[in-house]
Amino acid sequence: MIDLQLLKADPDRFRASQRARGGDEALIDEVLQADVSRRAAIQAFEDARAEQKSFSKQIGKATPEERERLLAEAKTLSERVKALSVEADEAETAFGRAIARVPNLVIDGVPAGGEENFATLRTVGQPRDFATEGFEPQDHLALGEALGAIDTARGAKVSGSRFHYLVGYGAQLELGLLNLARDVAMRNGFVPVITPTLVKPEVMGGTGFLGEHADEVYRLEADDLFLVGTSEVPLAGFHMDEIIDLSEGPKRYGGWSSCYRREAGSHGKDTRGIFRVHQFQKVEMFSYVHQDDAEAEHERMLALQEEMLQLCELPYRVIDVAAGDLGDSAARKFDCEAWVPSQERYRELTSTSNCTTFQSRRLKIRERTEKGTVPVATLNGTMANTRWLVPILENHQQADGSVRVPEALRPYLGGLEVLR
Repeated sequence: MIDLQLLKADPDRFRASQRARGGDEALIDEVLQADVSRRAAIQAFEDARAEQKSFSKQIGKATPEERERLLAEAKTLSERVKALSVEADEAETAFGRAIARVPNLVIDGVPAGGEENFATLRTVGQPRDFATEGFEPQDHLALGEALGAIDTARGAKVSGSRFHYLVGYGAQLELGLLNLARDVAMRNGFVPVITPTLVKPEVMGGTGFLGEHADEVYRLEADDLFLVGTSEVPLAGFHMDEIIDLSEGPKRYGGWSSCYRREAGSHGKDTRGIFRVHQFQKVEMFSYVHQDDAEAEHERMLALQEEMLQLCELPYRVIDVAAGDLGDSAARKFDCEAWVPSQERYRELTSTSNCTTFQSRRLKIRERTEKGTVPVATLNGTMANTRWLVPILENHQQADGSVRVPEALRPYLGGLEVLR
């Protein structure tokens, strides 16, 4: 949820944010009008209720001759108060619905436009020249099947399309990768957490995942619970309805969880292999910080993601995601995209988002300061997930179909140097 006082003080800034996102500027005026109507309805109700209380005192002092008339008037006034109470509730609900539709205020400097309008911040590493090496690179599925590491056929047999089994080397590689990510996160102050993967509607909605991307989320209707697509959701809910102490620095958590996504709208995209699947494993960073420290924490998370990519010896680029591709919660998002040889392009491996106070306002997460109790800022960022196996297998393949294990991963695979 956005800061209503900031919106009222500077609505043009929110209109500009909407333009950058490709959203409807009229929504800002709708919220402002809904706020006016809400306050007017509340005031009318409170005035009538005050009148009712005053009138009740008159009845107590009235003579027997006046009492009957005053009681009749009191009944009429009571009905009016009830009606105004209903109107105030309806106005409050309408306002809540309107303001809940406003996405986070985009940070100055974020590129305007849609998915294709990102800005490349830097490119790190040089993709291999397989032609010079004398062989055609295989894609990750061909490599994985030959190594007995990935089985999508049995995944589809058991669970349907976009499911898979990781077997032998595949399971070892994923577990090794996630453990490396956990260790890097822990060394940098992130407390490891294994999170629930089912959450209540107020937690899923509070993080902003029931807005424009609600069709991505699996819902268990019989239990009124949602399967999470990232441990960002339960980690955001961890301190819901709490006043937390940040006097000794940010609260940082590294969540390990299974994740579930419906991949709605991705029909025909990345159907081969394990790049885009319904279930995967992930280690996710999540931080609660002072509002003024959010941008510095964002850069810190990005640096850790780049450290992981370098440990896995992957060529990559960092992009500043355009406003229209941020999602409702993020005020700014950086993506790291690794080079995928079989596709001859960079593909997203990690995202890190600065959500400022958008989630904490919804989830009522605050801290005490000299200025009183204020919302904290929340940030999240991927450390590693199942998708990383795609560029790891492809970038480190050898002519005979074996795959060299990046040096940083070898201790997590029992010292294995080559998968063959």
